[in-house]
Amino acid sequence: MPLPSMTSPLTRRSLLRALGGAAALGALSGCGVRAAYVAESDRAVPDRSARDKRLSWASWPLYIDTADDDPQKRPTLEAFTTRTGIAVDYVEEINDNDEFFGKISPALMNRQQTGRDLIVISDWMCARFVRLGWVQEMDRIRQPNVTRYLDPLLKSPAFDPGRRFTVPWQSGITGIAYNHRKLGREIRSVGDLWASDLKGRVTLLSGLDEAFALLMQGNGVDIRDWQRDDFEAMCDQVERHVKSGHIRRFTGNDYTKDLVSGDVLACQAYSGDVIQLQADNPDIRFVVPEEGAELWSDSLMIPDRALHKANAEQLVDHYYDPEVAAELAAWVNYVCPVPAARDVLASSDDEDTAALAENPLIFPDDEMRERLVIARDITGEERVEFSRRWNGILGL
Repeated sequence: MPLPSMTSPLTRRSLLRALGGAAALGALSGCGVRAAYVAESDRAVPDRSARDKRLSWASWPLYIDTADDDPQKRPTLEAFTTRTGIAVDYVEEINDNDEFFGKISPALMNRQQTGRDLIVISDWMCARFVRLGWVQEMDRIRQPNVTRYLDPLLKSPAFDPGRRFTVPWQSGITGIAYNHRKLGREIRSVGDLWASDLKGRVTLLSGLDEAFALLMQGNGVDIRDWQRDDFEAMCDQVERHVKSGHIRRFTGNDYTKDLVSGDVLACQAYSGDVIQLQADNPDIRFVVPEEGAELWSDSLMIPDRALHKANAEQLVDHYYDPEVAAELAAWVNYVCPVPAARDVLASSDDEDTAALAENPLIFPDDEMRERLVIARDITGEERVEFSRRWNGILGL
């Protein structure tokens, strides 16, 4: 997330992106803007769910199953409507966490409705919403499947102990991808990225929230409780490798192009992307390093003043039915937050579908699970300073 250019107009959106949203809102509250934090007693409005059988759901592109003969049909959603009578307006309007934050933050800050009953964003951004009091606690009485089937690894992140306000939609691993045939050897640890034969052939993720945890783990840090000194040491290390030319560049999801072309031999990568790449190139491998890797999630939340809260809670629970979770996992190929879905896929008569149950990037095995950790998020107080340091390394 780059800082705005000193010569560019300082819009409200660029201010939010530069200062990290929550910090900017805090600064604005001192300039006549209403304080951003919303008390729990001021988050709900009378729920229309009982008499108005519908809800609006904001999500990302290509993040739900579609019918083979019609991409506009979403079988798991249609099954929910058939069973409950609740119509779902599913809108693929989220392309960037910060952009979406800027889109709905004015309404939330001013205690207004967003027009959305359910949203799904990355956990590091969910942390910001939870701290600001911009989401409502879910009623687990309406969510027996969530209570029973949510993966224990995901049950209690530091930003939302007990998952009171968030429920994982899909999860994933930030690890290392590499081309085994072109490199000619295995990669086992984060430290292997710094080997001399990889000089100029390594990329790292550009986003601070996406990059920092794995790099700290390479330094032996417990990312559940990392400290400022750990962050500075990681930045010092990366800065040295940038100056020496070892790191080719910093990327978004476009690292996949470099890996496929062979311009890059090893890189920070997301498990879900690698599954797709392996379908065309089995030489591309994904590794959870010996030091561990970050387990992350994109999570579902119900914004303040949502008009159909109970309907949204039912929909969330629908996707925690193992049969439904399995159908979704077979399509999106991320780490499934419902381990019980594995047995459903394994029992499929379709050979390719059954094989997904054995894919550790969808259902991590016990050995891999021992090395997966949810990182402590960057707090609002830390974000301004840390973003400035990281963006300086990236040359932004």
